[in-house]
Amino acid sequence: MWFLVTLVATIAFGLVGFNLAKSYVKRRLRFVDAVYSPLAPVIAAVIGGLLAWPLAILPVITTGMAAIFGIGSGLGTASAVKALKRGEA
Repeated sequence: MWFLVTLVATIAFGLVGFNLAKSYVKRRLRFVDAVYSPLAPVIAAVIGGLLAWPLAILPVITTGMAAIFGIGSGLGTASAVKALKRGEA
């Protein structure tokens, strides 16, 4: 039972990171040239993971969840940049 709760929370963290990063990039960073760099998703993933890492103090949230949040942030950034390049804003 505990494994299922942790799995659902981890998936939710990843999806939240993805959606937050994607919407932020599409709304706010549309005209910033640096977001089109190939390093932008990596930087977003590292920053997202570092921002979520202090939440690992809580008993339900693990460092793996913080890492998944960072990965979701990076993937969301990459997805938004790809959509902006295609003109889907």
